[in-house]
Amino acid sequence: MANLKQIAAELSLSVTTVSRALKDGPEVQPSTIARVKEAAKRVGYLPNHHGRALKTGRTLTLTAILPMETRDHLSDLLKLPLIEGMTLAARQAGYSLSIYSTTPDDDPVESVQRQLQARSTDGLIITRLVSGDPRVTLLLDRRMPFVAFGRTDLDAPYPYVDVDNEQIAYEATRRLMDKGCRRIALQLLVPEDQASAMRLAGYGRAMAEAGIPIDQSLIGHGMFTMESSAAWFDRLLSCSDPPTGLACANELGLLGALHALGRRGLAPGSDVHIVTRDSTQLARFLPAKIGVHSVDMAGAGRKLIEVLESRIINPLGPVETILLKGDFDPGE
Repeated sequence: MANLKQIAAELSLSVTTVSRALKDGPEVQPSTIARVKEAAKRVGYLPNHHGRALKTGRTLTLTAILPMETRDHLSDLLKLPLIEGMTLAARQAGYSLSIYSTTPDDDPVESVQRQLQARSTDGLIITRLVSGDPRVTLLLDRRMPFVAFGRTDLDAPYPYVDVDNEQIAYEATRRLMDKGCRRIALQLLVPEDQASAMRLAGYGRAMAEAGIPIDQSLIGHGMFTMESSAAWFDRLLSCSDPPTGLACANELGLLGALHALGRRGLAPGSDVHIVTRDSTQLARFLPAKIGVHSVDMAGAGRKLIEVLESRIINPLGPVETILLKGDFDPGE
């Protein structure tokens, strides 16, 4: 495999100049940079990340800890845009992205501790935050660069990228009310998940403003795969006073709800109005009148890497926090 010495000898340059040219060093002439990069590409030169890690103490690897939804097929579909965004942004920044998958039975704190003990990464991305999340405190105490995808209710500042789930749920509920709905069902994830708490807060605010009491029987908690969503919504539709509106947690919850409606000969947009959050753009291809809050999860992945890289470069710098909005399409 070609190395810096060989490229330097071929071009009659010093190894230092070649190294700086490959990094676009400002002290190197643009014409020299172009020559060096052309030669490196021609001979198939690849940087020795292992050697660089030994010199700098860095691994040039970023690790995202992502829980697997192993309860049903296709349940991890919604993570793909996020992983895509993180992967491309990490590569552009000169890092490799490692995905550390956990199961629902794994202890989230132990998963972080394993990464800290292994010392195999320069920074961590944690997801699925809960109230008072102990992982945030642990990582702050250990001074490990990290960014959270989501928020928790701790007083200490910490870097995060999150989706404004409260506002999305609020707008979804208000838009369903504008369609004349008063019996509005709400899909949430597991109760301890902070994203669910935010969605419930937005739903509750909209209901309170409209003077409509909350019927707890219309609020569902679960992972909301297609099967679980279909079963839950079918039970609601069988009630004596079924819902006329539904705010779906995600695309899989939407597909399950549509299946339940279809089995009963009911049509979305007329018999039951639906607004869903969509991270994969799947909903736009469905032949149904559905209101959609699109969330750019690939963009969220890019932001996570950007924030994490800034923490690695400047760990004492300002703590960056980003809140992403959803774009609404009425689906009409």
